[in-house]
Amino acid sequence: MAMSPENPLALCRTFLFVPGAEEVALHAALQTGADVLVQELEDFTPPARRAEARALSARVMDHWRECGRITSVRINPFETCGHDDLSAVMVGRPAIIMMSKVESTEQMIELDQQITRLESMLSIKQGSTLIVPNIETALGVVRAIDIAHSSPRIKGMLVATEDMVADLGAGRSREGTELFYPRSRFLLECAAAGVLAIDSPYTFADDEGAEADMRVARSIGYQAKGVVNPDHVAVANRYLTPTSADAELSVRQIEAFEQAASGGKVRAEVDGLIVEVPSYLQSRRLLNRYEQLCAVQALRRGGA
Repeated sequence: MAMSPENPLALCRTFLFVPGAEEVALHAALQTGADVLVQELEDFTPPARRAEARALSARVMDHWRECGRITSVRINPFETCGHDDLSAVMVGRPAIIMMSKVESTEQMIELDQQITRLESMLSIKQGSTLIVPNIETALGVVRAIDIAHSSPRIKGMLVATEDMVADLGAGRSREGTELFYPRSRFLLECAAAGVLAIDSPYTFADDEGAEADMRVARSIGYQAKGVVNPDHVAVANRYLTPTSADAELSVRQIEAFEQAASGGKVRAEVDGLIVEVPSYLQSRRLLNRYEQLCAVQALRRGGA
């Protein structure tokens, strides 16, 4: 079951994680072009500064929202300080709550229940806050489809990098071969569940490696990327945005197939590709995505 184009996260290409207590970085994130900005209260925020980050959250969410970005906070698991995180950040009405270290449906059921309680207390529209579980272990990956189905709030999931490597007992490489199977398996599970699969962040600093990592991600089908280095947002957006050439090819494939169908045929050939119903539908999806992303970018430029 492929992700529906009606999924509210369908056009979200880049999810940028920003240190939760660093006010300068939180404001600077607006300049990166990331679609979703994530105030990160786990690894990027030392425990001693989490209260400070929580106190900043409502103001940061308001500012990001005013600037046309999708707002998100990543909280810690409830087994640690996640309850304190959630109670504080919901005041700022983030569009998305991410939770780290998700391995079970029970975690998501409890998170859903707590969000529902806080929405009621804060007069937030019921069901409007989305959940994006962060899957960071092998156990989380093999349970991914069940986790995705554990709450109607879950419209996307993200697979981790460093914690996944550690859980596998693998070495970390720029090539990321140690993550190829978890990333591929995770993408398959998300497609089966009908939710957006958000690829693992590239955690090295070099631009060449970020480019290579995005080529792999795009080649296997990812349409969204977690990003931890602000300089890599532009790279990810470029790979995850259809080009005008892609759109032009899709138009030719659509027109050729429809012309063939009007003559009673079930396929057409365009540049050596046999266009049948699946590739025709994919061309329509790509063209629709291209047009929608163009509209989003135009709206952002107009509001700048």
